[in-house]
Amino acid sequence: MTAASREGQPARTVTMLFTDIEGSTVLLRRLGSRWGEALSAHRSIVRTAVTACGGEEVGTEGDSFFVVFASSHEAVRAAVTAQRELQGYVWPQDQPLRVRMGLHTGEPERHGEGYIGEDVHLAARIGATSHGGQIVASDTTRRLVA
Repeated sequence: MTAASREGQPARTVTMLFTDIEGSTVLLRRLGSRWGEALSAHRSIVRTAVTACGGEEVGTEGDSFFVVFASSHEAVRAAVTAQRELQGYVWPQDQPLRVRMGLHTGEPERHGEGYIGEDVHLAARIGATSHGGQIVASDTTRRLVA
């Protein structure tokens, strides 16, 4: 079933990826003036993986990302690639950034430049349940990539 958005665009099935740096406030304090360097490296690593897998960056806030993918397989590939690159990076002052990631596939409503709806909230909550260095996927996403 296809639902129409407020802009009249049909909803489409997408896999949403939410990321967030675990303990970023503590890291900011530890790194001091080098926090910007670490944050820039984090953003570059995540964006490179997302772009390579065809993801569309919907938004960033602080140290988090909201990205959508047309393919659940590509979303998982982007998350795994980003985690591997993040874990292999040599971080300032030997303070590794550990990033939480959550994936969910659904049909959020297109709204302006972004997405809204229960599927977006669920994807964000799934991301929040993960620990740094971990990728948690909903059953829906897991079944699609199995």
